[in-house]
Amino acid sequence: MDPTPAVPAPQLFSLAGQNVLITGATRGIGAACAIALAEAGANICLVRRPSPEGNQPTGSTASAIAALGRTVKIVECDLADLDAVRGLFQTALDAMGGDIHVLVNCAGIQRRSPAVQFPESDWDDVLNVNLKSVWLLSQAAGQHMVPRRRGKIINFCSLLTFQGGFTVPAYAAAKGALGQLTKALSNEWSKDNVQVNGICPGYIATDMNEKLLADPVRLRQISERIPPGRWGEPRDFAGPVVFLASAASQYVCGELLVVDGGWMGR
Repeated sequence: MDPTPAVPAPQLFSLAGQNVLITGATRGIGAACAIALAEAGANICLVRRPSPEGNQPTGSTASAIAALGRTVKIVECDLADLDAVRGLFQTALDAMGGDIHVLVNCAGIQRRSPAVQFPESDWDDVLNVNLKSVWLLSQAAGQHMVPRRRGKIINFCSLLTFQGGFTVPAYAAAKGALGQLTKALSNEWSKDNVQVNGICPGYIATDMNEKLLADPVRLRQISERIPPGRWGEPRDFAGPVVFLASAASQYVCGELLVVDGGWMGR
């Protein structure tokens, strides 16, 4: 592993000249992360689901990145389509001029149902999007980064990487496995100067949690357990993602950074 650069601390967080591939960046946490990475100097390749109309609108995330003067590219891929995922990294690589320095796996889906009724099709969808697509993208990224002896991979895990949750068996299984995959890849690739880490969001006010936010009893129960007394917001991930994408985290390997307002501390 290369040593941490001997530069002034603010420069450690610069991503100038870096190319980032990020999934799940059209809204919520992913959008906030993409904009934060661009603010730190990175050029961004956004992955979005194919548009039903066949067009490719830029969207607010891309517009915000472009307004910063960064290069922004959009590639379309349904992460549930594993054949499409297998070609995604190369497509993004071509779009970014043949080099990607950072991969951020932020996309995810949720399905809720009691375990005794949980549909097999929902299980397959959640595992494919939340785990297998991450593995395929990470493997492709490793094939690109390891020979070059530099790179960062950031996987978005969850509190359910550690806890079981209720009525989300597939999501818990996928996120638990993703935490272990993050450590396994880190064990192999750290020596090649590729740092693989995870970010584990707590309860964040995004559309994925809209059912919980709409349930007054669960909303009160959850909010009372969060020490600051509030749910997180997408912008709370700007600092953590820039840290893990930059030279500031050069000696951080295989970590699962929990960003939860202190929930796990309870």
